[in-house]
Amino acid sequence: MPKAYPTRERIAKVWYKYRLDGFIFILPWIIGTLAFQLGPMINSFILAFTRYDIITPAKFIGIENFKKIFSSDPLFYKSLWNTVYFVTGSVPISVIIGILVAVLLNQRIRGITIYRVLYYLPSVTAGVAVAIVWMSVYDVRYGLINNLLSKLGIQGPSWLGDPSWVMPSLIIMAVWGLIGQRYVIFLAGLQGIPEELYEAAEIDGASSWNKFVSITLPMLTPTIFFSLITGIISAFQSMFTTAYIITNGSGGPLNSAYIYVFHIYRNAYEYYHMGYACALAWILFLIVFILTFIQVKFSGWVHYGG
Repeated sequence: MPKAYPTRERIAKVWYKYRLDGFIFILPWIIGTLAFQLGPMINSFILAFTRYDIITPAKFIGIENFKKIFSSDPLFYKSLWNTVYFVTGSVPISVIIGILVAVLLNQRIRGITIYRVLYYLPSVTAGVAVAIVWMSVYDVRYGLINNLLSKLGIQGPSWLGDPSWVMPSLIIMAVWGLIGQRYVIFLAGLQGIPEELYEAAEIDGASSWNKFVSITLPMLTPTIFFSLITGIISAFQSMFTTAYIITNGSGGPLNSAYIYVFHIYRNAYEYYHMGYACALAWILFLIVFILTFIQVKFSGWVHYGG
């Protein structure tokens, strides 16, 4: 009896059924993306070319918002500079410390899980609570840091009162909170490095430092690259809660803690210049997009080999 083969129509019917099943499974995600991400993005892009104060209908004004941003808004440049300062300070330091902590927590010793949990705790602590705790730590007279410095005969600075120290204070807070996120990513990268590479290096007489420089760092470059990209994107958009609380919504002395997202928030929800705030937000999007593109373009240092 000749063997029966499925007809083209039957194959198409089965293929269509499986495709429809898959579409049904991802339908909630598609609806959520359209409703809560793509929809608001399109709406904000339209509002960026309007004068809109929430109360009255939006009025189309072309590129006037963008002209005002670049020509007559000094706080735009101040907030952008503060944000760049924060990003260039917090991202590299958190990546470097994250690698070192991951190496330390990659040891096979008793109780290592407890240490890993303790290092990760700052990452899951509420931003408001973190800001309040650090305000007490930075207190000029009774703060922990200045008390320790006074015991060493050093007069501590006014961390949140001196314009030159406010941004370094924010960077320290950010690094403290980011170590947990960074080390988890790097720990996963470390555990993915083949042990055979280290064994071969030991046979050749390589020291611990040589193994770290010649094996660990090159094999971690994809993880480092990922951390840099996500870290920069996050740093441009984060720290609003902390900066707002420690400065009581003022932006700090001489606007030293007035970061970019603070400027967007103030225009949108204090001045009700919603169209102007949308224009600011899209400029931030373009800045982050360009920086990400540059990083990807010059990613030749990333080692993807085995």
